[in-house]
Amino acid sequence: MKNFTIYLVIVIFMFVSKVLGQETFESKARQIANKIEKITKEEKETLKQEVEAVNVQLSEGKITQEQADKRKKELAEARATIIEEKVTLAQSELNDLVQQKVDGKIKEDSVNKHTLVIHWNDKDWNENHKKRKDSIRGERRTTSQFVFAMGLNNMMVDGKLQDSNYSFIGSHFYEWGFTYNSRLMKNDNLLHAKYGLSLMYNNIRPTDNRYFVVNGEQTNLEVNAINLDESRFRNVYIELPLHLEFDFTKPKISNGKTYFRTQKSFRFGIGGYAGINVKSKQILKYDQDDLDYKVRVKGDYNVNNFNYGVSSYIGYQDMSLYVKYDLSPLFQDNLIKENNISLGLRLDLN
Repeated sequence: MKNFTIYLVIVIFMFVSKVLGQETFESKARQIANKIEKITKEEKETLKQEVEAVNVQLSEGKITQEQADKRKKELAEARATIIEEKVTLAQSELNDLVQQKVDGKIKEDSVNKHTLVIHWNDKDWNENHKKRKDSIRGERRTTSQFVFAMGLNNMMVDGKLQDSNYSFIGSHFYEWGFTYNSRLMKNDNLLHAKYGLSLMYNNIRPTDNRYFVVNGEQTNLEVNAINLDESRFRNVYIELPLHLEFDFTKPKISNGKTYFRTQKSFRFGIGGYAGINVKSKQILKYDQDDLDYKVRVKGDYNVNNFNYGVSSYIGYQDMSLYVKYDLSPLFQDNLIKENNISLGLRLDLN
């Protein structure tokens, strides 16, 4: 993410639009979010097919278990790169959308605000809708959302923030994925289980012209001999989040029937996540001999292959404040254990 401030403005505008009922800007943002959702879903399905092909080769004895695991990791990294490249284009559209909003080029409809929903196959949709209805009260017990989150990122050592080692504003995270929201009790709307799949990008920017250097099993920060315009370390994870959500939305009563709704009031969730690292990359920018250089170096950097942690969020309707803390250290063998911590805004779109 090249400009954290722009993306933060995007999320704030979404929140303001939702609260004030101005849906024109939000509807345009949803279109872009749907595009990102489609990209992720298609690449995920392709990855699933590729992994199945590897499993077939393994079952036929054509490759070993070690070769199969290595190939699966390579496929996951390749798909993550493709997703990153495609989503970058969609993020450019978000930039343009925000600029139009700032310039006042997007007009709000102050008279009528309607949402048009098109179902390409009404028969199939009705059948699926009936299957998901509660047999007594007629509401859906499980819904799905597209999740987009972003914010500040840094490291913790023994409970202390390492803002002297990493830029406080320049380090950031962003995440997108899908979740299912299942109401746990048949006749009460308070408790929900929220679970899904996310792609997480954690970025940290070392301070004082430093960058990461691998020395055997240790990964240390060292001063670069060249004056760096930018030093950034990025890790990409595929994660499985799980939260217990408390939703204080009141039920709706219509024609003598009670309908439960979600994300119409205050809510908060607490839980955790577990995932795998699919890519680690260091990005260095510098000027030399009147030439601009941008170097990307991929490697494992002794980063833990697996990560897990705790997370929580609290908010109103679709928007919430979001915090995540990795219980697993970033580097698996370093003498000083550094744990990633993230704080930002989260958007759950139904």
